[in-house]
Amino acid sequence: MLLLTATIIGASSAVYTAKILPKQWTSLYISLMVIGMGVLIIACFNRQFAYSWKKIIGLGLLASFNKGLTGGGYGPLVVSGQMLSGIEGKNAIGITSLAEGVTCALGVTIYFLTAKDIVDWRLAPVIIAGALCSIPFSVKSVKIMPTKLLKALIAAATIILGVVTLMKTLKAF
Repeated sequence: MLLLTATIIGASSAVYTAKILPKQWTSLYISLMVIGMGVLIIACFNRQFAYSWKKIIGLGLLASFNKGLTGGGYGPLVVSGQMLSGIEGKNAIGITSLAEGVTCALGVTIYFLTAKDIVDWRLAPVIIAGALCSIPFSVKSVKIMPTKLLKALIAAATIILGVVTLMKTLKAF
């Protein structure tokens, strides 16, 4: 619930910031942060962290701000951040799914209420249907996967996503 509250605050403030910052700079920032989180997971692979409310609040604010700012980076940042805050990987994935859903809904609502342009919603139903179809497979995969393997895959996927985003961003400059 605390992550959710921080998420709402961060997403709300980011929508307004996103309207004034150039997209390339925000994408560069997100890509470097996501890469950094993946590297941190690897660097701290065998360490256990004590759970911290302060870390979770900071993580929620930062991740939702990033999501509202660029539309991306929330999942890898929140999953890895929770793992570095003492939450086991499988739980971090479930918590992130709920928090990201709320963050997206809030961000879209605020954008819709403040946008001057007409939003093209044609792809939304197809994307939502695809996401819903993936749920049973995702849940089963996370449930049966050994914790250490899941942690390594999360770190690798986070770094790869960050590098791909960085490469796309650098081409845009």
